[in-house]
Parts: sequence; C-alpha cells; structure tokens
Amino acid sequence: MDDLLREFLTETSESIAKVDAEMVRLEQNPNDPALLGDIFRLVHTIKGTCGFLGLPRLEHVAHAAENVLGKFRDGELPVTPGAVSLILRSIDTLKA
Repeated sequence: MDDLLREFLTETSESIAKVDAEMVRLEQNPNDPALLGDIFRLVHTIKGTCGFLGLPRLEHVAHAAENVLGKFRDGELPVTPGAVSLILRSIDTLKA
C-alpha cells in the first residue's frame, strides 16, 4: 500500500474517532462554538485530504457533512438530535 494512502487511513481513522466523540458532546452542548469549530476543522481536513488524494466519493460525503456543520456554526441550522444523527451517519459512511 502506498505510504501516503496508509498515512491517510491512519490519520482519518483518528479524526473520525474524535469527531464521533465530539458529536456526542455537541449534542449535549449545542451552543459550544469551540467544540463546533473543532469538529468542523476535522471534517474540513478529511474533505481536503480526500480531494488531494483523488477520492471524490469520500470527498463528496465529507463535503456534505462540512456544509451542515457550517450551517450549525453560522446559526442557519440548529444543532438537533436529528441533525447530529445525519452527521454521524456521514462519518459512518466515511469510516466504511
């Protein structure tokens, strides 16, 4: 396996685990801008790396999650259990 891809898989797995845990915290603390910013940056990094490596399907899933997180951050969409579930489903898709 290519070293770059192996590094991507390792780093993305770590980021996904962190996003999973932080999304649960966000659901409990929906008005925490620092927490939301951390989650957004992690997903943004995953998206960017997918694009760099030429993984368009994964990039598309990460981009969709990033868009929803951006709407949370900008106050356009409230952080609800349903919305959090959608983000977690997209993270599960990336994981798979």
